[in-house]
Amino acid sequence: MQELRHAFRIFAPYRHIRKVSIFGSTRVPEHDPYYHLARSVAQELAQAGLMVITGAGPGIMQAGHEGAGRDKSFGVNIKLPSVQAANPFILNDPKLMDFHFFFTRKLMSVKEADAVVIFPGGFGTHDELLESITLAQTGKSQVVPIILMDLPQGTYWSRWREFLRDDVVSRGYIVEREMKFFKILTRAQAATEEITGFYRNFHSYRFVKQDLVIRLNHPPAPALIDRLNRDFADILTEGKISQTEPLCGEAEDPDTLHLHRLLVRFNREDFFRLRQMIDAINGVE
Repeated sequence: MQELRHAFRIFAPYRHIRKVSIFGSTRVPEHDPYYHLARSVAQELAQAGLMVITGAGPGIMQAGHEGAGRDKSFGVNIKLPSVQAANPFILNDPKLMDFHFFFTRKLMSVKEADAVVIFPGGFGTHDELLESITLAQTGKSQVVPIILMDLPQGTYWSRWREFLRDDVVSRGYIVEREMKFFKILTRAQAATEEITGFYRNFHSYRFVKQDLVIRLNHPPAPALIDRLNRDFADILTEGKISQTEPLCGEAEDPDTLHLHRLLVRFNREDFFRLRQMIDAINGVE
């Protein structure tokens, strides 16, 4: 609890700024093409007005901080017996946090993230990837862009995707449409465009009792509401999607009361379809 309270205090002044968590191997040297790609992605994100969260160590984490710069970086370092020193681009920064517990560190990385970008890595990277997808799949976190970054000629994530299709989807452990929770991209600009595009009109959502309230940056046109009702009737428990004023249960979110809203009687099961609805709200085909 002490770790969480400390982290909440550090993140609180930046709650109005979108943040992106970057994960990947600690063992990527500075001359590696993946290091250069991670640095470019972080630089693009910072230029677009976003901040970056990484584990504060070497490798991909260091590349993220180098690209974003100290002012646009958060570090969530883990204390290990072998001692993982923070990289020089976040060392001694007030936005650097040290965690004893992996689960509190991962909680902050996911809770504060408006998007997740994952580079090739080992067991820890896959843990963070699968955690992000599982939380989205089950609705235990906000649906956010999950981007797997690879080099243009790389096969790391494409082979992982093939494994999912050949050995996981084929056995019925997941369904094909749940593969839509993530995208494989190979260009820094494409990653930034995917994230900023996700928030083009969509702002956020929350549940108020049984109702899902989707907050928008712009007023929804009648044609958009009609399209949503036509294309997403399968995930409604009753009624139709409609525009609404803020509900009584949203009073504790005063910073969002000015936003436009859609009221959705969502079934709380098909979160991959909710992601598709957000794409439709943003005008993404």
